[in-house]
Formats: sequence, C-alpha cells, structure tokens
Amino acid sequence: MVAVSAEFYWIAGFAIVAALVNSAGIVAIFRYREWAERYLTYFMCFAAGVLLSTPLLLALPNAIANNSNAGFSALGGFLFMFFSNKLITYRTQQESLAFGVTAAEGIGIHSLVDGVVYTVTFSVSLLTGILAGTGLVVHEFAEGVITYLVLLKGNVTERTAAVYAFFIAALTTPIGAFVAYPLVTRLGQRHLGLLLGFVSGVLLYVSASHLLPEASAHEQKHSTVALMAGVGLALFIVFSRTV
Repeated sequence: MVAVSAEFYWIAGFAIVAALVNSAGIVAIFRYREWAERYLTYFMCFAAGVLLSTPLLLALPNAIANNSNAGFSALGGFLFMFFSNKLITYRTQQESLAFGVTAAEGIGIHSLVDGVVYTVTFSVSLLTGILAGTGLVVHEFAEGVITYLVLLKGNVTERTAAVYAFFIAALTTPIGAFVAYPLVTRLGQRHLGLLLGFVSGVLLYVSASHLLPEASAHEQKHSTVALMAGVGLALFIVFSRTV
C-alpha cells in the first residue's frame, strides 16, 4: 500500500480544481457562449505565459540537475506531442462526426497527461508543482470550451456535447494524477529527472504550439498583457520563494 504524503494532497487538490475549472469552461460555453468566447483568448494567453516560463525557469533546470540526459527526454516530450498532434490532425480530415470524436479523443489523452504532469512536478518540488499546476489549471477553462465546441462541430447535440466534454476533458485529469502517483513515487532521482524533462517538453509544446497560435488566431486587445501577466506571475513566484 502506497503511503499518502503531504505532496499527494497538493496533487489531488490541483487535479480536482483543474477538473472543476474545466467544467466551468463547459458550463460557461453551454450557458453563456458569447461571454466565454469573448474572454477565451485571455485565458489561453495567461496560461501560455505561465507554461512557457515554468519549464524554462524551473522544471528543465531541475530535471538536468537530477539527470544530465534530461534535455533529450525534454526533446522527446516535445516531439511526442508534436507527432501526436500530427496524427490527430491527419485523422480529423474526415467527415464531421469523425472530426468531433477524434479531436475529443486527442483532448482526452492530453487531459490524462495533464494529470501525470501534476504528479511529476509536485514530486520534484512544491514550487515546481505550484507553477506548472497554476498554468495548467488556467488553461483547463479554455480546454473545456474547446472540447465542447469540437463536439458540436461533430454534429453532437448541445446537451450531449456538454456531458461528453465533462467525461473527456475534465474527469481524465484527476484520473491521470491518481493513476500516476503510486508509480512516480517509486522512482529514483535520476529517473524522476528524465520524467520531469519529458514533462518540460510537453509544457513547452502546449504553450508554444497550441495555446499561443490559437490565441494569435483570435487576437484581441490586451491579449499580450494577459501573456505577460502569466510570465510575471511565474517570475514573481520563482524570485519570492523562501526555500
């Protein structure tokens, strides 16, 4: 039986909050579509700022300190997300229902990986976990909205799309965290360094190749301010740490 440590409560807390924020995005787009679409870009830009800063300032340096080969695993994490996205994009060039289902499937896998990211980052340090977790939690709102919209594009009814989006995008994050926890806690520092490097690559891909291009495609006034606010939050947390 795996002993429950203090870090587990942080992991569980962030994973559950992520599911709630994702659900909030689904409810917002379902009931207040105009409002959700208006502010979606700001959520994505803020999340991108945090998720860009976290691996560069903290996660990747920590990973390399634990294992000098972590840079290779970071590249592996980035390429894994890149080719996964390529595969999903290729498969979605089908009829509308295939698009909705396949895109939602890809989002579900991504949300599952988010849960694993919480476990890995908090296993390294509380600060790394809080930074990565903050960026991921904020981007969950946008993810809930996007999941709902792609299901609608797949000719799914509005109510059914909301229910499916919850199971696909919201519930998978805590599942990923709780499944990964007993496995990650058994790893030594060198293996944890490699895994953190992989996670760093994933975070960089999500921010640079997913959130920022999507935000740029729907650029709004002050969206750059939202991006820099995310970067500023990450810098503030890093430089104000006491341990």
